[in-house]
Amino acid sequence: MLNLPPRIASRLNSSQFSNLYTFLVAARHLSFAGAADELCLTPSAVSHRIGRLERALSIRLFQRLTRQVCLTEEGERIFGILQHAVGELSEALQPNSQAEIAGTIALYARPSVAQCWLVPRLADFAERYPLVALDIRVGNDNADFRTRNIDLALYYANGDFPGLVSHKLMEEKMAPVCSPEYARRHGLLDHPEHLRDCTLLHDALAWDNAASDAEWMLWARQHGTLAQLPGRGITFDRSDLCVVAAMNHAGIAIGRQQLVQKRIDRGELILPFGGFTQSGHYDYYLVHPPHDPVPRRLQVLMDWLHECAAPSSPASSVEPLLV
Repeated sequence: MLNLPPRIASRLNSSQFSNLYTFLVAARHLSFAGAADELCLTPSAVSHRIGRLERALSIRLFQRLTRQVCLTEEGERIFGILQHAVGELSEALQPNSQAEIAGTIALYARPSVAQCWLVPRLADFAERYPLVALDIRVGNDNADFRTRNIDLALYYANGDFPGLVSHKLMEEKMAPVCSPEYARRHGLLDHPEHLRDCTLLHDALAWDNAASDAEWMLWARQHGTLAQLPGRGITFDRSDLCVVAAMNHAGIAIGRQQLVQKRIDRGELILPFGGFTQSGHYDYYLVHPPHDPVPRRLQVLMDWLHECAAPSSPASSVEPLLV
Protein backbone atom coordinates (compact mmCIF):
# COMPACT_ATOMS: atom_id res chain seq x y z
CA MET A 1 0.00 0.00 0.00
CA LEU A 2 1.17 3.52 -0.71
CA ASN A 3 2.37 5.43 2.31
CA LEU A 4 -0.81 7.52 2.43
CA PRO A 5 -2.52 8.76 5.58
CA PRO A 6 -5.03 6.22 7.00
CA ARG A 7 -8.09 8.29 6.08
CA ILE A 8 -6.99 8.24 2.43
CA ALA A 9 -5.64 4.69 2.28
CA SER A 10 -8.91 3.29 3.67
CA ARG A 11 -10.81 4.71 0.68
CA LEU A 12 -8.58 3.27 -2.06
CA ASN A 13 -9.82 0.52 -4.34
CA SER A 14 -8.66 -0.91 -7.65
CA SER A 15 -10.27 1.83 -9.74
CA GLN A 16 -8.76 4.57 -7.59
CA PHE A 17 -5.24 3.27 -8.19
CA SER A 18 -5.78 3.97 -11.89
CA ASN A 19 -7.08 7.43 -11.03
CA LEU A 20 -4.07 8.04 -8.78
CA TYR A 21 -1.74 7.35 -11.69
CA THR A 22 -3.75 9.73 -13.86
CA PHE A 23 -3.35 12.35 -11.12
CA LEU A 24 0.42 11.68 -10.96
CA VAL A 25 0.82 12.34 -14.69
CA ALA A 26 -1.43 15.41 -14.63
CA ALA A 27 0.45 16.84 -11.64
CA ARG A 28 3.76 16.32 -13.39
CA HIS A 29 2.56 18.19 -16.47
CA LEU A 30 0.35 20.66 -14.56
CA SER A 31 -1.94 20.17 -17.54
CA PHE A 32 -4.87 17.87 -18.21
CA ALA A 33 -4.13 18.14 -21.95
CA GLY A 34 -0.49 17.14 -21.39
CA ALA A 35 -1.58 14.18 -19.27
CA ALA A 36 -4.11 13.19 -21.93
CA ASP A 37 -1.38 13.09 -24.59
CA GLU A 38 0.84 10.87 -22.43
CA LEU A 39 -2.00 8.55 -21.36
CA CYS A 40 -3.72 8.41 -24.79
CA LEU A 41 -6.92 9.80 -23.31
CA THR A 42 -8.99 12.89 -23.94
CA PRO A 43 -8.55 15.90 -21.61
CA SER A 44 -12.18 15.39 -20.60
CA ALA A 45 -11.45 11.79 -19.54
CA VAL A 46 -8.47 12.96 -17.47
CA SER A 47 -10.64 15.60 -15.80
CA HIS A 48 -13.36 13.05 -15.01
CA ARG A 49 -10.86 10.59 -13.50
CA ILE A 50 -9.37 13.25 -11.26
CA GLY A 51 -12.83 14.46 -10.28
CA ARG A 52 -13.79 10.93 -9.24
CA LEU A 53 -10.57 10.64 -7.24
CA GLU A 54 -11.18 13.95 -5.47
CA ARG A 55 -14.74 12.92 -4.57
CA ALA A 56 -13.65 9.50 -3.34
CA LEU A 57 -10.90 10.94 -1.16
CA SER A 58 -12.77 14.10 -0.16
CA ILE A 59 -9.68 16.07 -1.15
CA ARG A 60 -9.36 18.91 -3.63
CA LEU A 61 -6.17 18.14 -5.59
CA PHE A 62 -6.21 20.87 -8.26
CA GLN A 63 -7.29 24.47 -8.51
CA ARG A 64 -8.98 24.89 -11.91
CA LEU A 65 -8.06 28.29 -13.32
CA THR A 66 -9.19 29.83 -16.60
CA ARG A 67 -6.43 28.40 -18.81
CA GLN A 68 -4.41 26.23 -16.48
CA VAL A 69 -4.50 24.10 -13.36
CA CYS A 70 -2.27 24.20 -10.31
CA LEU A 71 -1.90 21.88 -7.35
CA THR A 72 -3.50 22.68 -4.04
CA GLU A 73 -1.41 22.30 -0.89
CA GLU A 74 -2.98 18.87 -0.35
CA GLY A 75 -2.36 18.03 -4.01
CA GLU A 76 1.33 18.90 -3.67
CA ARG A 77 1.57 16.62 -0.63
CA ILE A 78 -0.12 13.67 -2.35
CA PHE A 79 1.97 14.24 -5.50
CA GLY A 80 5.19 14.03 -3.46
CA ILE A 81 4.03 10.79 -1.81
CA LEU A 82 3.15 9.24 -5.16
CA GLN A 83 6.45 10.25 -6.79
CA HIS A 84 8.36 8.65 -3.93
CA ALA A 85 6.27 5.47 -4.03
CA VAL A 86 6.58 5.05 -7.80
CA GLY A 87 10.34 5.61 -7.59
CA GLU A 88 10.67 2.92 -4.92
CA LEU A 89 8.54 0.53 -6.97
CA SER A 90 10.70 1.08 -10.05
CA GLU A 91 13.80 0.23 -8.04
CA ALA A 92 12.16 -2.83 -6.48
CA LEU A 93 11.29 -4.19 -9.91
CA GLN A 94 14.96 -4.37 -10.85
CA PRO A 95 15.80 -8.11 -10.98
CA ASN A 96 18.46 -7.82 -8.27
CA SER A 97 21.13 -5.44 -7.02
CA GLN A 98 23.75 -7.08 -9.21
CA ALA A 99 21.75 -6.75 -12.41
CA GLU A 100 23.10 -4.57 -15.20
CA ILE A 101 22.09 -0.97 -14.81
CA ALA A 102 19.66 0.12 -17.51
CA GLY A 103 17.17 2.84 -18.31
CA THR A 104 17.03 6.42 -19.55
CA ILE A 105 18.48 9.46 -17.78
CA ALA A 106 17.58 12.99 -18.85
CA LEU A 107 20.55 15.24 -18.02
CA TYR A 108 20.13 19.00 -18.38
CA ALA A 109 23.18 21.27 -18.57
CA ARG A 110 24.16 24.81 -19.43
CA PRO A 111 25.32 24.95 -23.08
CA SER A 112 28.93 25.93 -22.39
CA VAL A 113 29.76 23.24 -19.85
CA ALA A 114 27.94 20.69 -22.03
CA GLN A 115 29.96 21.65 -25.12
CA CYS A 116 33.38 22.07 -23.52
CA TRP A 117 33.38 19.63 -20.60
CA LEU A 118 30.54 17.09 -20.59
CA VAL A 119 30.02 15.94 -24.18
CA PRO A 120 33.72 15.14 -24.91
CA ARG A 121 33.65 12.64 -22.01
CA LEU A 122 30.44 10.78 -22.83
CA ALA A 123 32.09 7.97 -24.81
CA ASP A 124 33.58 6.62 -21.58
CA PHE A 125 30.18 6.50 -19.87
CA ALA A 126 28.56 4.82 -22.87
CA GLU A 127 31.26 2.14 -22.86
CA ARG A 128 30.86 1.45 -19.15
CA TYR A 129 27.04 1.47 -19.08
CA PRO A 130 25.82 0.40 -22.52
CA LEU A 131 22.24 -0.16 -21.32
CA VAL A 132 21.84 3.38 -19.97
CA ALA A 133 20.45 5.81 -22.55
CA LEU A 134 21.48 9.40 -21.85
CA ASP A 135 19.13 12.14 -22.99
CA ILE A 136 21.26 15.32 -22.98
CA ARG A 137 19.40 18.62 -23.04
CA VAL A 138 20.84 22.12 -22.84
CA GLY A 139 19.47 25.55 -22.05
CA ASN A 140 20.03 28.72 -20.09
CA ASP A 141 16.84 28.46 -18.03
CA ASN A 142 16.55 26.48 -14.83
CA ALA A 143 15.20 22.99 -15.39
CA ASP A 144 11.62 22.22 -14.41
CA PHE A 145 12.17 18.70 -13.12
CA ARG A 146 8.47 17.93 -12.92
CA THR A 147 7.11 19.08 -16.27
CA ARG A 148 10.13 18.24 -18.42
CA ASN A 149 10.93 14.84 -16.85
CA ILE A 150 14.53 15.82 -16.14
CA ASP A 151 16.49 13.57 -13.77
CA LEU A 152 19.65 15.59 -13.18
CA ALA A 153 20.92 19.09 -13.93
CA LEU A 154 24.48 20.41 -14.18
CA TYR A 155 24.61 24.10 -13.25
CA TYR A 156 27.21 26.84 -12.92
CA ALA A 157 25.75 28.55 -9.87
CA ASN A 158 26.18 29.71 -6.28
CA GLY A 159 24.86 26.48 -4.73
CA ASP A 160 21.46 27.78 -3.62
CA PHE A 161 18.78 25.32 -4.80
CA PRO A 162 15.69 25.47 -2.52
CA GLY A 163 13.74 22.23 -2.38
CA LEU A 164 16.33 20.30 -4.39
CA VAL A 165 19.35 18.17 -3.59
CA SER A 166 22.71 19.49 -4.78
CA HIS A 167 26.24 18.08 -4.91
CA LYS A 168 29.26 20.27 -5.64
CA LEU A 169 30.93 18.74 -8.68
CA MET A 170 33.99 20.94 -9.17
CA GLU A 171 35.30 24.40 -8.42
CA GLU A 172 35.76 27.06 -11.06
CA LYS A 173 38.33 29.82 -11.47
CA MET A 174 38.38 32.63 -13.99
CA ALA A 175 40.72 35.05 -15.75
CA PRO A 176 40.72 37.24 -18.86
CA VAL A 177 41.81 35.32 -21.97
CA CYS A 178 42.56 36.36 -25.52
CA SER A 179 44.52 35.21 -28.53
CA PRO A 180 48.31 35.86 -28.58
CA GLU A 181 47.82 38.11 -31.62
CA TYR A 182 45.18 40.22 -29.85
CA ALA A 183 47.45 40.60 -26.80
CA ARG A 184 50.37 41.78 -28.98
CA ARG A 185 48.17 44.14 -30.97
CA HIS A 186 46.92 45.88 -27.82
CA GLY A 187 50.01 45.60 -25.64
CA LEU A 188 48.13 43.68 -22.98
CA LEU A 189 50.83 41.51 -21.38
CA ASP A 190 50.98 42.63 -17.73
CA HIS A 191 49.27 45.91 -18.66
CA PRO A 192 45.60 45.73 -17.56
CA GLU A 193 45.37 49.50 -18.04
CA HIS A 194 45.38 48.81 -21.79
CA LEU A 195 41.98 47.18 -21.43
CA ARG A 196 40.57 50.64 -22.14
CA ASP A 197 41.37 50.11 -25.82
CA CYS A 198 39.92 46.60 -26.05
CA THR A 199 36.62 44.99 -26.91
CA LEU A 200 35.21 43.00 -24.00
CA LEU A 201 33.42 39.72 -24.77
CA HIS A 202 30.53 39.10 -22.36
CA ASP A 203 28.56 36.03 -21.36
CA ALA A 204 25.27 37.78 -20.60
CA LEU A 205 23.78 34.67 -18.92
CA ALA A 206 26.74 33.59 -16.82
CA TRP A 207 24.48 32.58 -13.90
CA ASP A 208 20.92 33.16 -12.73
CA ASN A 209 19.89 36.83 -12.78
CA ALA A 210 23.39 37.92 -13.85
CA ALA A 211 23.90 41.32 -15.46
CA SER A 212 25.30 41.18 -18.98
CA ASP A 213 28.76 42.30 -17.73
CA ALA A 214 28.63 40.39 -14.42
CA GLU A 215 31.76 38.27 -14.93
CA TRP A 216 33.91 41.21 -16.03
CA MET A 217 32.67 43.34 -13.14
CA LEU A 218 33.40 40.55 -10.65
CA TRP A 219 36.94 40.10 -11.96
CA ALA A 220 37.61 43.85 -12.12
CA ARG A 221 36.46 44.39 -8.52
CA GLN A 222 38.71 41.54 -7.35
CA HIS A 223 41.72 43.11 -9.11
CA GLY A 224 41.01 46.81 -8.64
CA THR A 225 40.71 47.51 -12.35
CA LEU A 226 37.16 48.82 -12.65
CA ALA A 227 38.44 52.13 -14.06
CA GLN A 228 40.17 50.31 -16.92
CA LEU A 229 37.05 48.58 -18.29
CA PRO A 230 35.89 49.99 -21.63
CA GLY A 231 32.28 50.46 -22.63
CA ARG A 232 32.88 48.69 -25.94
CA GLY A 233 31.85 45.03 -26.08
CA ILE A 234 30.14 42.09 -27.76
CA THR A 235 27.53 40.11 -25.83
CA PHE A 236 26.73 36.40 -26.13
CA ASP A 237 24.47 34.07 -24.17
CA ARG A 238 27.13 31.34 -23.87
CA SER A 239 30.62 31.34 -22.40
CA ASP A 240 31.97 29.01 -25.08
CA LEU A 241 30.97 31.50 -27.79
CA CYS A 242 32.97 34.17 -25.99
CA VAL A 243 35.93 31.78 -26.11
CA VAL A 244 35.52 31.14 -29.85
CA ALA A 245 35.36 34.90 -30.47
CA ALA A 246 38.50 35.45 -28.37
CA MET A 247 40.39 32.73 -30.26
CA ASN A 248 39.50 34.55 -33.47
CA HIS A 249 40.86 37.92 -32.23
CA ALA A 250 37.47 39.60 -31.69
CA GLY A 251 38.31 40.77 -28.17
CA ILE A 252 39.13 39.58 -24.67
CA ALA A 253 36.84 37.30 -22.66
CA ILE A 254 36.53 36.03 -19.12
CA GLY A 255 37.65 32.42 -19.40
CA ARG A 256 36.57 29.70 -16.99
CA GLN A 257 39.48 27.40 -16.27
CA GLN A 258 37.49 24.16 -16.55
CA LEU A 259 36.39 25.20 -20.05
CA VAL A 260 39.49 26.87 -21.52
CA GLN A 261 42.58 25.27 -19.94
CA LYS A 262 43.24 23.00 -22.94
CA ARG A 263 43.14 26.01 -25.27
CA ILE A 264 45.72 27.75 -23.10
CA ASP A 265 47.93 24.64 -22.98
CA ARG A 266 47.94 24.59 -26.80
CA GLY A 267 48.71 28.30 -27.09
CA GLU A 268 45.42 29.21 -28.74
CA LEU A 269 44.61 31.49 -25.82
CA ILE A 270 46.81 33.26 -23.29
CA LEU A 271 46.34 34.80 -19.85
CA PRO A 272 47.63 38.36 -20.39
CA PHE A 273 47.29 39.41 -16.74
CA GLY A 274 48.41 36.30 -14.89
CA GLY A 275 46.74 33.14 -13.66
CA PHE A 276 43.24 32.12 -12.71
CA THR A 277 41.57 33.25 -9.50
CA GLN A 278 38.49 31.97 -7.67
CA SER A 279 35.31 33.14 -9.34
CA GLY A 280 33.65 34.05 -6.06
CA HIS A 281 30.76 31.82 -5.03
CA TYR A 282 30.17 30.27 -8.46
CA ASP A 283 31.07 26.63 -9.10
CA TYR A 284 29.55 23.57 -10.83
CA TYR A 285 26.79 21.61 -9.10
CA LEU A 286 24.77 18.47 -9.79
CA VAL A 287 21.13 19.05 -8.84
CA HIS A 288 18.14 16.71 -8.65
CA PRO A 289 14.82 16.33 -6.79
CA PRO A 290 14.88 14.46 -3.47
CA HIS A 291 14.95 10.66 -3.82
CA ASP A 292 14.92 7.98 -1.14
CA PRO A 293 16.72 6.02 -2.35
CA VAL A 294 18.44 7.59 -5.36
CA PRO A 295 17.79 5.39 -8.45
CA ARG A 296 20.82 3.25 -9.25
CA ARG A 297 21.16 4.50 -12.81
CA LEU A 298 21.20 8.11 -11.53
CA GLN A 299 23.72 7.29 -8.81
CA VAL A 300 26.17 5.68 -11.25
CA LEU A 301 25.94 8.75 -13.51
CA MET A 302 26.66 11.10 -10.61
CA ASP A 303 29.55 8.91 -9.44
CA TRP A 304 30.98 8.92 -12.97
CA LEU A 305 30.69 12.71 -13.23
CA HIS A 306 32.53 13.12 -9.92
CA GLU A 307 35.21 10.76 -11.23
CA CYS A 308 35.58 12.86 -14.38
CA ALA A 309 35.88 16.02 -12.27
CA ALA A 310 38.68 14.59 -10.14
CA PRO A 311 42.03 16.07 -11.28
CA SER A 312 43.72 12.66 -11.23
CA SER A 313 41.10 10.99 -13.41
CA PRO A 314 42.10 9.99 -16.97
CA ALA A 315 38.71 11.30 -18.11
CA SER A 316 39.63 14.75 -16.79
CA SER A 317 42.22 15.14 -19.57
CA VAL A 318 39.83 14.55 -22.48
CA GLU A 319 40.32 17.08 -25.27
CA PRO A 320 37.24 19.17 -26.03
CA LEU A 321 36.37 19.78 -29.68
CA LEU A 322 35.66 23.50 -29.98
CA VAL A 323 35.54 25.14 -33.40
